Amino acid sequence: MSFDLARTPTLEAVATEDQHVLSQDLQARVEESISQADAQPDVAAAAEAQRAAEERLSRLQKAERVLSQFAKQSRDRISAIVETALEAIVESAVSSGEPDFKKLKELATIESQSRYASRAIERLVEHMLPLAQIARLREESHALMTKAKAVERIAHERAEKVLEQLRDAVTEEMILPVDMSKGVAGALLAHAAGLKRRAIQISESADQIERSYCERNYQETKR
Repeated sequence: MSFDLARTPTLEAVATEDQHVLSQDLQARVEESISQADAQPDVAAAAEAQRAAEERLSRLQKAERVLSQFAKQSRDRISAIVETALEAIVESAVSSGEPDFKKLKELATIESQSRYASRAIERLVEHMLPLAQIARLREESHALMTKAKAVERIAHERAEKVLEQLRDAVTEEMILPVDMSKGVAGALLAHAAGLKRRAIQISESADQIERSYCERNYQETKR
Protein backbone atom coordinates (compact mmCIF):
# COMPACT_ATOMS: atom_id res chain seq x y z
CA MET A 1 0.00 0.00 0.00
CA SER A 2 1.17 3.56 -0.67
CA PHE A 3 -0.36 4.78 2.59
CA ASP A 4 -0.56 3.79 6.23
CA LEU A 5 -4.23 3.56 7.10
CA ALA A 6 -3.44 3.68 10.82
CA ARG A 7 -1.77 7.07 10.43
CA THR A 8 -3.93 8.52 7.65
CA PRO A 9 -7.48 7.25 8.03
CA THR A 10 -8.73 10.05 5.76
CA LEU A 11 -7.90 9.30 2.13
CA GLU A 12 -8.21 11.44 -0.96
CA ALA A 13 -8.72 9.95 -4.42
CA VAL A 14 -7.90 12.13 -7.43
CA ALA A 15 -8.18 11.54 -11.16
CA THR A 16 -4.46 12.33 -11.61
CA GLU A 17 -1.53 13.32 -9.45
CA ASP A 18 -0.59 16.07 -11.92
CA GLN A 19 -2.06 19.18 -10.30
CA HIS A 20 -1.75 21.23 -13.50
CA VAL A 21 -3.68 18.66 -15.54
CA LEU A 22 -6.19 18.30 -12.72
CA SER A 23 -6.75 22.06 -12.60
CA GLN A 24 -7.15 22.31 -16.38
CA ASP A 25 -9.63 19.43 -16.45
CA LEU A 26 -11.62 20.97 -13.60
CA GLN A 27 -11.76 24.33 -15.37
CA ALA A 28 -12.83 22.73 -18.66
CA ARG A 29 -15.65 20.83 -16.95
CA VAL A 30 -16.79 23.96 -15.13
CA GLU A 31 -16.83 26.01 -18.36
CA GLU A 32 -18.75 23.23 -20.14
CA SER A 33 -21.37 23.24 -17.38
CA ILE A 34 -21.66 27.03 -17.49
CA SER A 35 -22.22 26.82 -21.25
CA GLN A 36 -24.99 24.30 -20.58
CA ALA A 37 -26.55 26.78 -18.16
CA ASP A 38 -26.39 29.55 -20.80
CA ALA A 39 -28.27 27.33 -23.25
CA GLN A 40 -31.21 26.69 -20.92
CA PRO A 41 -34.42 28.43 -22.09
CA ASP A 42 -34.98 30.59 -19.00
CA VAL A 43 -31.36 31.75 -18.97
CA ALA A 44 -31.38 32.49 -22.71
CA ALA A 45 -34.65 34.43 -22.37
CA ALA A 46 -33.29 36.49 -19.46
CA ALA A 47 -30.11 37.25 -21.42
CA GLU A 48 -32.16 38.35 -24.44
CA ALA A 49 -34.25 40.66 -22.23
CA GLN A 50 -31.03 42.14 -20.86
CA ARG A 51 -29.68 42.74 -24.38
CA ALA A 52 -32.94 44.44 -25.39
CA ALA A 53 -32.76 46.74 -22.36
CA GLU A 54 -29.12 47.57 -23.12
CA GLU A 55 -29.97 48.36 -26.74
CA ARG A 56 -32.88 50.59 -25.64
CA LEU A 57 -30.59 52.55 -23.32
CA SER A 58 -27.91 52.80 -26.01
CA ARG A 59 -30.43 54.17 -28.55
CA LEU A 60 -31.67 56.77 -26.08
CA GLN A 61 -28.12 57.85 -25.28
CA LYS A 62 -27.43 58.21 -29.00
CA ALA A 63 -30.64 60.24 -29.41
CA GLU A 64 -29.52 62.58 -26.62
CA ARG A 65 -26.19 63.15 -28.39
CA VAL A 66 -27.92 63.76 -31.73
CA LEU A 67 -30.38 66.24 -30.21
CA SER A 68 -27.63 68.04 -28.30
CA GLN A 69 -25.64 68.45 -31.51
CA PHE A 70 -28.76 69.68 -33.32
CA ALA A 71 -29.49 72.20 -30.55
CA LYS A 72 -25.92 73.54 -30.72
CA GLN A 73 -26.06 73.88 -34.49
CA SER A 74 -29.46 75.59 -34.24
CA ARG A 75 -28.11 78.16 -31.79
CA ASP A 76 -25.25 78.93 -34.18
CA ARG A 77 -27.70 79.26 -37.11
CA ILE A 78 -30.00 81.50 -35.10
CA SER A 79 -27.15 83.86 -34.29
CA ALA A 80 -26.16 84.06 -37.96
CA ILE A 81 -29.75 84.49 -39.21
CA VAL A 82 -30.49 87.22 -36.66
CA GLU A 83 -27.64 89.32 -38.03
CA THR A 84 -28.73 88.70 -41.65
CA ALA A 85 -32.38 89.42 -40.85
CA LEU A 86 -31.59 92.70 -39.10
CA GLU A 87 -29.44 93.82 -42.02
CA ALA A 88 -32.22 92.88 -44.48
CA ILE A 89 -34.80 94.82 -42.50
CA VAL A 90 -32.60 97.91 -42.41
CA GLU A 91 -31.61 97.71 -46.09
CA SER A 92 -35.19 97.17 -47.25
CA ALA A 93 -36.38 100.14 -45.21
CA VAL A 94 -33.62 102.26 -46.71
CA SER A 95 -34.15 101.18 -50.33
CA SER A 96 -37.92 100.82 -50.54
CA GLY A 97 -39.21 102.57 -47.47
CA GLU A 98 -40.82 99.28 -46.36
CA PRO A 99 -39.03 96.91 -43.95
CA ASP A 100 -38.74 93.34 -45.23
CA PHE A 101 -39.38 90.71 -42.52
CA LYS A 102 -39.18 87.61 -44.73
CA LYS A 103 -36.00 86.42 -43.05
CA LEU A 104 -37.86 86.25 -39.73
CA LYS A 105 -39.96 83.32 -40.99
CA GLU A 106 -36.86 81.17 -41.30
CA LEU A 107 -35.69 82.41 -37.91
CA ALA A 108 -39.02 81.52 -36.28
CA THR A 109 -38.86 77.99 -37.72
CA ILE A 110 -35.35 77.36 -36.45
CA GLU A 111 -36.13 78.85 -33.03
CA SER A 112 -39.17 76.59 -32.73
CA GLN A 113 -37.14 73.51 -33.69
CA SER A 114 -34.39 74.47 -31.24
CA ARG A 115 -36.92 75.00 -28.45
CA TYR A 116 -38.54 71.60 -28.98
CA ALA A 117 -35.14 69.92 -29.28
CA SER A 118 -34.25 71.37 -25.88
CA ARG A 119 -37.51 70.09 -24.43
CA ALA A 120 -36.83 66.66 -25.91
CA ILE A 121 -33.37 66.62 -24.35
CA GLU A 122 -34.90 67.60 -21.01
CA ARG A 123 -37.38 64.73 -21.21
CA LEU A 124 -34.61 62.31 -22.14
CA VAL A 125 -32.28 63.38 -19.34
CA GLU A 126 -34.88 63.72 -16.61
CA HIS A 127 -37.15 60.77 -17.40
CA MET A 128 -36.41 58.44 -20.29
CA LEU A 129 -32.70 57.84 -19.65
CA PRO A 130 -33.03 57.21 -15.88
CA LEU A 131 -35.94 54.83 -16.45
CA ALA A 132 -34.03 53.01 -19.19
CA GLN A 133 -30.98 52.77 -16.92
CA ILE A 134 -33.12 51.31 -14.14
CA ALA A 135 -34.68 48.82 -16.56
CA ARG A 136 -31.27 47.77 -17.88
CA LEU A 137 -29.96 47.16 -14.35
CA ARG A 138 -33.07 45.22 -13.40
CA GLU A 139 -32.74 42.98 -16.45
CA GLU A 140 -29.03 42.45 -15.85
CA SER A 141 -29.67 41.51 -12.23
CA HIS A 142 -32.46 39.14 -13.27
CA ALA A 143 -30.26 37.54 -15.94
CA LEU A 144 -27.43 36.97 -13.45
CA MET A 145 -29.76 35.51 -10.83
CA THR A 146 -31.44 33.26 -13.39
CA LYS A 147 -28.05 31.99 -14.59
CA ALA A 148 -26.91 31.45 -10.99
CA LYS A 149 -29.93 29.25 -10.30
CA ALA A 150 -29.31 27.27 -13.49
CA VAL A 151 -25.66 26.73 -12.53
CA GLU A 152 -26.77 25.60 -9.07
CA ARG A 153 -29.16 23.08 -10.62
CA ILE A 154 -26.36 21.65 -12.75
CA ALA A 155 -24.07 21.51 -9.70
CA HIS A 156 -26.67 19.55 -7.73
CA GLU A 157 -27.25 17.21 -10.67
CA ARG A 158 -23.49 16.52 -10.86
CA ALA A 159 -23.33 15.95 -7.11
CA GLU A 160 -26.21 13.48 -7.27
CA LYS A 161 -24.52 11.67 -10.14
CA VAL A 162 -21.28 11.37 -8.18
CA LEU A 163 -23.10 10.10 -5.10
CA GLU A 164 -24.91 7.54 -7.22
CA GLN A 165 -21.58 6.27 -8.53
CA LEU A 166 -20.23 6.02 -4.96
CA ARG A 167 -23.04 3.84 -3.64
CA ASP A 168 -21.12 0.61 -4.20
CA ALA A 169 -18.25 1.94 -2.13
CA VAL A 170 -20.64 3.07 0.57
CA THR A 171 -22.09 -0.45 0.67
CA GLU A 172 -18.61 -1.79 1.40
CA GLU A 173 -17.50 0.81 3.97
CA MET A 174 -20.87 1.93 5.35
CA ILE A 175 -19.85 5.60 5.55
CA LEU A 176 -17.86 7.46 2.90
CA PRO A 177 -17.59 11.26 3.35
CA VAL A 178 -17.17 13.27 0.15
CA ASP A 179 -15.98 16.87 -0.02
CA MET A 180 -17.85 18.20 -3.05
CA SER A 181 -16.39 21.70 -2.63
CA LYS A 182 -13.10 20.60 -4.26
CA GLY A 183 -14.72 19.21 -7.40
CA VAL A 184 -16.72 20.51 -10.32
CA ALA A 185 -19.93 20.78 -8.32
CA GLY A 186 -18.20 22.87 -5.67
CA ALA A 187 -16.63 25.14 -8.28
CA LEU A 188 -20.04 25.60 -9.93
CA LEU A 189 -21.66 26.50 -6.62
CA ALA A 190 -18.90 29.04 -5.96
CA HIS A 191 -19.45 30.52 -9.44
CA ALA A 192 -23.21 30.70 -8.81
CA ALA A 193 -22.59 32.46 -5.49
CA GLY A 194 -20.48 35.05 -7.31
CA LEU A 195 -23.24 35.61 -9.86
CA LYS A 196 -25.76 36.10 -7.06
CA ARG A 197 -23.55 38.65 -5.33
CA ARG A 198 -23.24 40.64 -8.56
CA ALA A 199 -26.99 40.38 -9.15
CA ILE A 200 -27.71 41.77 -5.67
CA GLN A 201 -25.22 44.62 -6.09
CA ILE A 202 -26.71 45.59 -9.46
CA SER A 203 -30.24 45.40 -8.04
CA GLU A 204 -29.20 47.71 -5.20
CA SER A 205 -27.77 50.18 -7.74
CA ALA A 206 -31.10 50.11 -9.58
CA ASP A 207 -32.91 50.76 -6.28
CA GLN A 208 -30.69 53.75 -5.58
CA ILE A 209 -31.26 55.31 -9.02
CA GLU A 210 -35.00 54.66 -8.73
CA ARG A 211 -35.19 56.33 -5.32
CA SER A 212 -33.33 59.37 -6.63
CA TYR A 213 -35.62 59.54 -9.65
CA CYS A 214 -38.80 59.30 -7.54
CA GLU A 215 -37.54 61.87 -5.02
CA ARG A 216 -36.62 64.32 -7.78
CA ASN A 217 -39.99 63.97 -9.47
CA TYR A 218 -41.80 64.27 -6.16
CA GLN A 219 -40.03 67.57 -5.49
CA GLU A 220 -40.96 68.80 -8.98
CA THR A 221 -44.66 68.00 -8.46
CA LYS A 222 -44.64 70.06 -5.25
CA ARG A 223 -43.44 73.18 -7.05
